[in-house]
Amino acid sequence: MPRYLDSLDVSRKMLEQRQPAYAFRSASAEEGLAWQGRLSEALVQQLGGFPARKCPLKAEVTERKEFPTYIRETVLFDSREEMTVWAYFLTPRNYQGPGPCVICIPGHGAGVDEIVGIRPDGTVRDNRDGYQHDFALQCVDHGMTALAVEPIGFGHRRDEAARKKGPGSSSCMPAAGAALLLGQCMIGWRLWDIIRSVDYLETRREVDSKRIGLMGISGGGMMTLFGAALEPRIKACLVSGYYNYFRDCIFSIAHCIDNYVPGLLSLAEMPDVAGLIAPRAMFVESGTRDPIFPVEATRGAFERAREIWKVFGAEERLGLEIFEGEHSFSGRDGFPFLKRHL
Repeated sequence: MPRYLDSLDVSRKMLEQRQPAYAFRSASAEEGLAWQGRLSEALVQQLGGFPARKCPLKAEVTERKEFPTYIRETVLFDSREEMTVWAYFLTPRNYQGPGPCVICIPGHGAGVDEIVGIRPDGTVRDNRDGYQHDFALQCVDHGMTALAVEPIGFGHRRDEAARKKGPGSSSCMPAAGAALLLGQCMIGWRLWDIIRSVDYLETRREVDSKRIGLMGISGGGMMTLFGAALEPRIKACLVSGYYNYFRDCIFSIAHCIDNYVPGLLSLAEMPDVAGLIAPRAMFVESGTRDPIFPVEATRGAFERAREIWKVFGAEERLGLEIFEGEHSFSGRDGFPFLKRHL
């Protein structure tokens, strides 16, 4: 008599018996648009829903610092009642706007400071060490403004217990667990921050609201994928160190609880979620030795995305870079892609 003691093996057998209700099967762009409407509505419900109304932003700039090549403003605005977003707005020196702006979301770590070159003591780094390589500052290098947004649970948006442990700690796990206990999930909470970030950028004179992009790595890549999928004002996105099949990464390899949406695989796989972006522009990058987002699954999921974009007649708005390396940001091919589509 067989015995089933491997929990992952049991889970995979359960997954094999399921068929996602909203898998992409459209044969034309018209059918695809109707499918997008159905999946997006179901996905928002699965995320726990969004607030019934948008609260006033109450935006303010609390600090402005000038550097040799850019200006950094610290920005606060409300995304929900009693929930405030911390962000940095970066502008190249001598900038002539309005022009494109990229919303930048960091991955797991010390928070948004890690993508704008700020050390834990508040001083500015003179290098771009770390797996994220200050990609928000790289947007400035490429002549674009950037809004670097702090995710809930990290950096400037941690709970008191995490603050006491030091700058490298986060409250991501308890915050994500609280969201689940409330019948929602962290992806939905952070996604609403992205939607309100677009609202904020529409108030900035430096920004052309028709040329807003979104980028992030790892957990930030997750938010980039879901954000571009459910916020149609995002014109182009760069998903770094995340795009895959759920079954091969989040489902099969240990990840932070903030990655999980209850019942998601009953609705769709990751290429289906990505399909909500089509025919807008999406770029994917992945390292050959990424231990938590297997590169072969990235290749396979990208080919599935190519099939979807082809139905929309938009294959030229899809891009991929597979680089030699581990779980890190590249941007080598991604930045030219973003500039071309923004």
